[in-house]
Order: sequence, then C-alpha cells, then structure tokens
Amino acid sequence: MQIAVLRESAAGERRVALVPETVARLVKAGHEVRVEREAGVAAGFGDEAYAAAGARVGTVGEALDRAEVVVAVCRPSPEASDRLPRGALLVALLQPDRSAPLLDRLAARGVDALAMEKVPRTTRAQAMDALTSQASLAGYKAVLLGAVALSRILPMMTTAAGTLAPARAFVIGAGVAGLQALATARRLGAITSAFDVRPAVKEQVQSLGAAFVEVPAVAAEGPGGYAQELGRDEQARVLEAIAGHLKDQDLVVTTAAVPGKPAPRLVTARMVGAMRPGSVIVDLAAETGGNCELTRAGETVEAHGVTILGPLDLAATIPHHASQAYGRNVLAVLAHLSTAEGALRLDPADEITGAMLVVHDGRVR
Repeated sequence: MQIAVLRESAAGERRVALVPETVARLVKAGHEVRVEREAGVAAGFGDEAYAAAGARVGTVGEALDRAEVVVAVCRPSPEASDRLPRGALLVALLQPDRSAPLLDRLAARGVDALAMEKVPRTTRAQAMDALTSQASLAGYKAVLLGAVALSRILPMMTTAAGTLAPARAFVIGAGVAGLQALATARRLGAITSAFDVRPAVKEQVQSLGAAFVEVPAVAAEGPGGYAQELGRDEQARVLEAIAGHLKDQDLVVTTAAVPGKPAPRLVTARMVGAMRPGSVIVDLAAETGGNCELTRAGETVEAHGVTILGPLDLAATIPHHASQAYGRNVLAVLAHLSTAEGALRLDPADEITGAMLVVHDGRVR
C-alpha cells in the first residue's frame, strides 16, 4: 500500500497519525509511507526521524500523489478533503455522528472512509481502539488540570505547622477516562470515589482503591459495554445520590457519555451551589454539552466559588504519547486491512472493517 500521513490542520491539534516507530514497521512490511513536511514536529517527531524510519518526506501534494490510504487524527476540513485522491481510503477520527456534510463530500469524491471511533469493542479489535487509548490520556490530564486549579493540595501533608488533610476526588463515569482519572488522583494522594450507571464497573473502581457510590435498582449498560440513557425515575435517583455525595468533594471529574447523544446532565447548578468554595469540576463531556449544567465548552467558569473547566480534546495536549498510542492503533487497522502480499483489502462484510466503514462506493453508510 502507499500510505500518506498529513500534517493536522485543526486548531490546537498537535498529534500526528503515525510516528517514526510505526512508519518503520509499515516500511518493513513492504508498504510505502509518505509524510508531509513537519507533520510530527508539534508532537516531538522531526522530519529527519521519519526519513530515518524509511518514509519519504515532502509537500502535501507529494504525500498525496497516488496515495491509496490517507491516515489522519482529526476529520479533514472541506478544503483538505477535496485534495484527497479519488478512490483513496481515509482513516481518521471522523466524528461521524456530527459530520454528515463531510461524509457526503467524501462520498461525492469517491473517497472511502473508516472512522476510528467505530472500532468494535471486541478482543480482535482491541489493539485498534483509539477511543480507549486517547480517553486514558484525557483522564490522566483532567486530574492534573484540576489539581492546578484546586485551592488545596491533593495529598495529606505533615508539616511543622501541623497536618494538612487530603483532598477528596470524585469521578462521575467510570469508563476508560474515569478509571484513569481515579488512578491518577489516587497516586497523587487524594481520597477517591466514583459513580457509574453500570454496576459491573464497581469492582474495577474498588480495585483502584476508590469507593463506589451505589444507587439501588439503577443499571444502564448498553451494547459494547457503553452506558445508555436512564429512565426518568432512575435519573431522579441518580441525581439525588450524586448531590448527596458531591457536597463533600473537592475535585470532581465528569466523563459520562452516551454514544451518539448529548452528554447526560448529572451535575445541576443547584448542586454546584452546595459544593465547597474552592472546589473544581473538570468536565470531560464539554464537547457534547457537558455533564455539568454550568459547563461551557473550551472555557473556565466561576460559579458559587467553584471553578468549572470545560476542556476540549485533552489528548491533543499530550501530543507525544497520544501520537504514539494513536499511531499503534492505526498500525493495527492497516495490518488488518492488508493482504499477505501487502495490498489493501476493504471488505464491508468483515466484522471490524464493516463496523468502521462510514463511506464506501460513493455512499454514506
């Protein structure tokens, strides 16, 4: 296959789809990789490293010339999508539920597209799961952001002036990001707890040394292990439990999401008003509406003495390791798409390829 790696153009995006390590493995497997100049610089990977790995480094036009597969982190802009070679395959985080115009544009151009968000949660596809790799990094960074904004330290500290009590950290949504946030807060010395609508994650939460906030008769686990929407009565019981626990917390990280739908509203303005002054909420669901009623995407809000952070795309703020992890996900996808001879095999009937394929043969699927 001839594979093109482009420099990301989205504002604030510092990741790159393939790093020299993964390029070297693709070249060794017989593929040709072309990389746009400075594609990896923001993530700490210079052009010389790509060249040493066996890639051809050049202009965007040279990278795309006769490319069969174009790999990217973010969905391309309309202008960038119009540069993609007809008949090529685009592999990226395409946000297909919110990208109908882009998908239509790709279909009209005859470009096939695989959405990295659509990797099925199966054992075979585990190495391809970009949502998991990037969410883990986001959970880690969320706690660091919260710790910086917090008016107190996370660990207990004994000084000549006496002992400082540890902070309490509460995570709402114990998926990949939430579990990593718990682990990070625990390492930093906080007293940790978590809530999730999926009772099955209770043991995972407790294995990290955190308390699990239980709500009787609430269970909402959907296909693939994702959370699903609650009924009205269940939602009322969940909000009551969260409100009772929230008022004693210092750092709150919210990660709750329902695939394809707005983020569930789990922290109301009234709950924020009952929190301790100086507390911090880091809302990782800001991009899809926020778990907190007062969250504003990409902004910091001060309300009732509480700081509410609505960061976007936190994994992009750790570009070196995020690119390494994402590059390995993409490498696994490309290996799955390759025949024994190294040719591209795009089989819509395949359980992995079919799940990821959002544009094929001039149609949006």
